[in-house]
Amino acid sequence: MTVPLAVSLVDLLFGLELGASGGAARNRCSLEGLAWKSSSQEGVLQVSIQELEATALQFASGPFVLDVGRVAAHAITGEVRTSDAGALSLCAIEAAEAEFSGVRLQGPLVMPPQIQTALHALQGASSAAPTAGGATAPQAAAEAWRLGPLGQADGAIRGRITDAHLLFDADVTVPIAHGQIDFNDATVEHVGPDSRMGVSRLGLYVDAPNGRSYLYQFASAPLAGVEFERRGALLSPWVSERGKLHLQAFAEAMLRQCLGGQGQGLTEQARLLLGRTAISGEVQLGDGLLAVPGAQAHMEGRVEGRNAVGMRSDALGQGLTIEMASLSARDAAAKWRGAQLGSERITARLKLQLLIEGAHMRFVAEIENCKLAGLRLDLQGRPAQALGGR
Repeated sequence: MTVPLAVSLVDLLFGLELGASGGAARNRCSLEGLAWKSSSQEGVLQVSIQELEATALQFASGPFVLDVGRVAAHAITGEVRTSDAGALSLCAIEAAEAEFSGVRLQGPLVMPPQIQTALHALQGASSAAPTAGGATAPQAAAEAWRLGPLGQADGAIRGRITDAHLLFDADVTVPIAHGQIDFNDATVEHVGPDSRMGVSRLGLYVDAPNGRSYLYQFASAPLAGVEFERRGALLSPWVSERGKLHLQAFAEAMLRQCLGGQGQGLTEQARLLLGRTAISGEVQLGDGLLAVPGAQAHMEGRVEGRNAVGMRSDALGQGLTIEMASLSARDAAAKWRGAQLGSERITARLKLQLLIEGAHMRFVAEIENCKLAGLRLDLQGRPAQALGGR
């Protein structure tokens, strides 16, 4: 049967506004093979649907807008509970497979409230207060961010700085090998003697013919994931080693510092350079756990070339585009407003645009060819598990 999708499951559960996507969109849903029966548990109905398809949906929550061109789910089972007052509520649902296309999420680039709440709860507690697992609150906050795929990343990032104040027209190449950046291998080429990049206890710098300039200043040192520059013997002014960044540890530490309000950030000179800097790059991510507060997944498929990231920007001061032609992950899990979502496997094509408009930033995320296998949604905050007591 085909019926207008007047009220969505997401609308009921999460308080989102539902509308139609596109001028000619019909905002419709079709169901095939709908059936239900009583469960062995009192007050519980088991519902099954062979196929569900919805097209041209739009959800809104404040300034955030989610458009879905098409979603199809197969072999769906769910539990509906009856309260003492006779009200029906869907409490859990599973699907053997779900497919998404034409997905577009956009809005201001701000941290979602659930991540802010999680961070405040973890970072605001006393350092001596143990968590349920025995770790202290700062340890739990640290473990909330895991960027395992960066640990074995390989690739290169290239930049072109046009009419730079200190570097003139400069071509910058930063290689990435085995999850680290060795600034001894980074090059900054321009007219005249070339410049060099490096990392000291003060931050990331460029040594140009007319002196050292810092692009990013650290709030404190030493910082995790950094091997600082080293000078020659006997207090020599010459730098013998430019330093290294171990990307996973460094990025995790930077996230914790910045989100804790400790990051000093870009210098004014760096901000001016970004407005005249074009970049491109390709980075092959490794396999490993990717986790942020409230969500995690195990990235996999490096040997097949999956999870490769391409990036480009005509001017970093205006924005950046990041693309993954073949995202692949397993054992994904997320929490959202008391609900728990899990999927055994995810594949998709992803494009993310970060746009800078004056003092404001916004993002546009697009997903195509997305397939989720073993999809589970629990609406009562319980760990996802098989329905019907299995």
